[in-house]
Amino acid sequence: MTGTTRTSADLDPRRRRTLYRSWHRGIREMDLIMGRFADAEIGTLTDAELDDFELLIEVPDRDLFRWITDEAETPSNYDTPVFRRLKAFHQHGAPVDL
Repeated sequence: MTGTTRTSADLDPRRRRTLYRSWHRGIREMDLIMGRFADAEIGTLTDAELDDFELLIEVPDRDLFRWITDEAETPSNYDTPVFRRLKAFHQHGAPVDL
């Protein structure tokens, strides 16, 4: 079970690969963080934004999770508009209904 809710049929090979990698990172928490964002945004990312997202996919789970949760400072080379979109995508102002 991947968790993805998006079909990749309409995506070019690069975006299909990136979507798959987003859902198969290592730890389930990061699969959900990266995969849900990819499901929602992969079709609208520009090539430059996709470059930035692919760089984030290469970051070890522990480091990326700490940046997203503000447990550690995000290095400037990763603090891109795409990273900030990813982070904002998962911020909630109220409790999340499960």
